[in-house]
This record gives sequence, structure tokens and C-alpha cells, in this order.
Amino acid sequence: MKRRHFSALAAGAIMGAALPRAALAQVEAPAIATPRDYTAVAPPVAVDAPAGQVDVVEFFSFACPHCFAFERPLQAWLSRQPPQIRFRRSPVPFQRNFRNFQPMWFALEALGLAGTMPRPIFDAVHRDGLRLDTPADIAAFMAGHGVDPDRFMSVFNAPATAARVAQADRLFDASGAASVPTLMVQGRFLTSPWMARGGARALDVVEALAARILAEG
Repeated sequence: MKRRHFSALAAGAIMGAALPRAALAQVEAPAIATPRDYTAVAPPVAVDAPAGQVDVVEFFSFACPHCFAFERPLQAWLSRQPPQIRFRRSPVPFQRNFRNFQPMWFALEALGLAGTMPRPIFDAVHRDGLRLDTPADIAAFMAGHGVDPDRFMSVFNAPATAARVAQADRLFDASGAASVPTLMVQGRFLTSPWMARGGARALDVVEALAARILAEG
């Protein structure tokens, strides 16, 4: 869902020249991305990915039906993502119930639940109609999925979690992203299922952009 209008897409073909063989060996770009598939971040956002890795951030919300639809192709991609891509998620400061869904995400990360709990939460919100908009609702939901509710809510309400939410807000604002889900690659490019005309295609674009960045050294 959109928050503000996207700027015009960056001009120029992304993969005009053939990639060096070494770069292709690192990340195989399944398709050549075109300017229609992505937009440039201006100015670029500084990222701290380790050398030889490309940082990929998904801006998302548990309240977003498009993020719910994107979850299936995303999870399939995560099961085979190239090791040179460092993937992370950042919950956005808009959409319904964001004041609960943002700290919920960072509590999941802190407790090692980020790999297993997103799908149950998406299903609860979009399939089962749960709002999860009060601390009591969140605690009960976590307890129902085998998570210690007191421990979860302690992390949910911790100052360190609030600091991570504030950091996520700044990252989203700096990215210039206008909607969710949106994927930011190395702080330099944005793509999305809408721009790439499909969730799986958006992930192909991510890989093509990552291959270009690695080839640049």
C-alpha cells in the first residue's frame, strides 16, 4: 500500500554490460532488470553490510495485505537466497496498528522468533481477522503459539526495542520508499512487487541488482 508517490524511475539500463565471470559465480542474476523494475535512492542510504555482501531490507507491515501476499514467494526465496545477500526486515511507521506491529517485530528478532512467527501473525491478521491491537491480545496470541507471554511483552516494552523502532522509522524516511512491501538493495535501489510486476519477479530484480553491486566491487 502506498504512503506517498514514487519519484520517477532511474534512467539507464542496469545491466548494460556482461558481468565478470567471478561476479556471476557469486550471485547468478536470473533476469536483467530494466529501469521500470526499480528506482534509485537519492541520496543513497549508508548500510553496514560486511565486505562481499549486499544488504537487502524489506519494508513491511503485518497489517498490509500486499505484504501478506508477498510472504509466500519471499519465504520460498529465503530458503535459497544467495549467501552474498544479507536480508533483513524493517517494519514501517504507518498502516493500521503500526505502534504495536513495529515493536512486535523487533521482539520477535530479539527472541529468535523472526524465522518462524511471521507467517502465523500474517495468517492471524489477514485470514482469521485478529487485530492484535492491545498488549493483552498480543500476549494471548504469543502464549497460544508456545511463546512465554511475560518474556515477550518484557522485550516488546523494553527501551532497547523502542530505540530500534525509532531507527526503523529513520531508515524508512531516508529510503524514500512510498509503499509496502518495498525492497531496498544496498541503500541504493528500491524495487517492489508492484514495480517488478510480481513478487517472484521483484526478488529476481533484487538478485540482478545485487549482482551488479558485487561486480562493481
